[in-house]
Amino acid sequence: MRIRSVLTAAAAAGAVAVVATAPAQAAEYSSALKIKGVQYDAPGRDSNSCTKGNTKNEYLTIKNYSRSKVNLKGYVVKDAAGNRFRFSANHYLEPGDYVNLRGGKGTDSDAKNVVYRQNCNFIWNNDKDTIYLYKPSGARADVHAYTKSRDDRDGNGYITYHG
Repeated sequence: MRIRSVLTAAAAAGAVAVVATAPAQAAEYSSALKIKGVQYDAPGRDSNSCTKGNTKNEYLTIKNYSRSKVNLKGYVVKDAAGNRFRFSANHYLEPGDYVNLRGGKGTDSDAKNVVYRQNCNFIWNNDKDTIYLYKPSGARADVHAYTKSRDDRDGNGYITYHG
């Protein structure tokens, strides 16, 4: 009887440990749009100069995983520090289509699947951060926390989330 109690307690402790180590981003949200990946560390030496910097090489890829066309207008991207970007213009994603939200200044293009933040400051931290995607209603569409050491195994500054 004592062995059974010990095994039951050990099994319960193991279950608690598994739950406790589950990442915060494990929750799935009901959303057509999800974060496909992030180039959180732009290649090269970081410089947020609008003319010579590399903020355009830092980007977040958002993909439409639904079977319907989705308008990005009103969606909000945010980081852990509260930096945010709101898609203020119409930008439609067909089923399976994606957009790269890039730093820096540039011309948005549906044909090239790119929207610029019109801001030359970096948004994603190179060591760790949390990326939030909110629907126009304010409901959370997707969230992913990352750390360079845990999530970027090949060290290229890019992390893939949803395939």
